[in-house]
Amino acid sequence: MTTSVSTYVDLARDDWARLSASTPLPLTDDDVHRLRGIGDPIDLDEVDVVYRPLSRLLDLYIGATQGLHEAAAAFLGERTSRTPFVIGIAGSVAVGKSTTARLLRELIARWPATPKVELVTTDGFLFPNEELARRGLMGRKGFPESYDRRALLRFVAAVKAGVPEVRAPVYDHVAYDVVPGEQVVVRQPDVLIVEGLNVLQPARATGRSNLAVSDYFDFSIYVDARTADIRRWYIERFLSLRDTGFSHPEAYFRRYAGLSDDEATGIAGQLWDAINAPNLVQNVGPTRARATLVLCKDSDHRITGVRLRKL
Repeated sequence: MTTSVSTYVDLARDDWARLSASTPLPLTDDDVHRLRGIGDPIDLDEVDVVYRPLSRLLDLYIGATQGLHEAAAAFLGERTSRTPFVIGIAGSVAVGKSTTARLLRELIARWPATPKVELVTTDGFLFPNEELARRGLMGRKGFPESYDRRALLRFVAAVKAGVPEVRAPVYDHVAYDVVPGEQVVVRQPDVLIVEGLNVLQPARATGRSNLAVSDYFDFSIYVDARTADIRRWYIERFLSLRDTGFSHPEAYFRRYAGLSDDEATGIAGQLWDAINAPNLVQNVGPTRARATLVLCKDSDHRITGVRLRKL
């Protein structure tokens, strides 16, 4: 008989929730409402059950990493400033990874030591639409080749190295493009959160460098759900945007603002099936096994279990 061996510890929702009974929850209902993404029904109870234990776990990891850094510096006889703790958050389009990233940023920043936390999404490292069109990649936006991976790697490496000021490009979801000349400035944070579809991608064997962005992560999270559920969430989000963001005069998808429910559902389904589903199957989903921790969602966005990689 073959025995299945896993590199993860699997925790059911209730077991996970019991892990941080003594950890304070500094967020309010208003905070959660402000931080959740479109179509994500997360509430304060879900944050209490899921993200409070995760916040405590990250506190332990960060403390242990700082202790290791200090021990190594003492061993080498050096006096060096500690480097930022970098957290990567991955998952499909519409799965709720942006909500996870924003919640963790708020929770970590409110720890008693009040660490400085920065959040950067990889959307800003997409090639501008003009460049994507030149390369014939507009229909593959979000696939690994649609990103300036060298620029993203340089950015994370510089932050991790403690460079005083590092800049990242900014993406406008209404215009559906990188904003020319606009940048976010990251100044030596204690914690950097990097959120994006492909942040857990392994390095490509190009002959120039075998480094990947994930090589700089101290902890990584993958937000997981069944593909059929994510497809439904994507369509629901599209319908919501049709009534909000798409109606903006400068919106890239303004042409969809006047669609009926049936028309919008059809278009959203086509977009999912042609672009997001193949990207999930080919590129995003396979990186789940590289995550330190996996958040497992049910059809209602509720986290039903957590998988934590064994040390």
